Parts: sequence; structure tokens; C-alpha cells
Amino acid sequence: MQIRGEMALYYNPGNGIPARQTALMKSVFVRMGVRIRNVGPEDVNQTVGYLAGLKGFERQEAETAGELPVIPEQVLVLKGFSGGRLDLLLSSLRRAGVPKIDLKAVLTEQNSGWTFYRLYEEIRAEHASMTEGEQPSGEARP
Repeated sequence: MQIRGEMALYYNPGNGIPARQTALMKSVFVRMGVRIRNVGPEDVNQTVGYLAGLKGFERQEAETAGELPVIPEQVLVLKGFSGGRLDLLLSSLRRAGVPKIDLKAVLTEQNSGWTFYRLYEEIRAEHASMTEGEQPSGEARP
């Protein structure tokens, strides 16, 4: 298996996501040779660049005042994928029966300096604007 610079940052809020779903997803990553980094609640104020292991990004000291922001949804951030490999990953996840993760992003030069929580807020807002007005199947739109 060829080693690639591909990595997946995976945040699981632990709020009822079946362990089987997570195991299926991780097995696809392993088969494809993709490194996986679990992002926990204690990491949400770290930069995405640091979490992805990019040079020039260092661990931020924990804030002493206040609570860490909470992310109630799964988030998947992908680093180092070509277009073809990204397509292969997404189709492999579907074929394995992994339920869709709505909040996905690709690591970019721009978002690598953001905290994981800021990236979550951005992709959540983008997802909401893209799905705004969608109706469940079978219902007519007004």
C-alpha cells in the first residue's frame, strides 16, 4: 500500500452515533491507506492546521476561563486528497453502508489557521444555506 499524505480528521460527538457506523467508516479509511485522527471535545479550540499535523502550527494553550464550545454533530475534514481519490473515498463510504456525514470539508490554506470550532461553524452555515427550503421527498414546495 502506497503511503499518501491523506488524512481524515474525524469528530464524533458521541451522542448516539452507533459504534458500528464509526467502525465501518474507519475500516474504509484503513483499506485506502488514509491516516485517521480523532478530534475530541478538548481539541475544538486548536487550529485545523495543528490537528492535521501541518508544519508551522503549534498546540494552543487551553483557555482557563469559560467552557469549550460544544459541537453536537459529526464533522469530517479531509487533507491531501486529489479529486479522484476524494471521489473514491466518498463512493467507498457509500458502498460500505456508512450513513452520510453532512458536515464535511477539505483542508485549505485559508481554513488551516481556523480553530476546529470555527471551521465547524462555517461548514454548518454553508450546509444550512444549501439545504434551506428542501422538503422531505414526496412533499411539494410552496
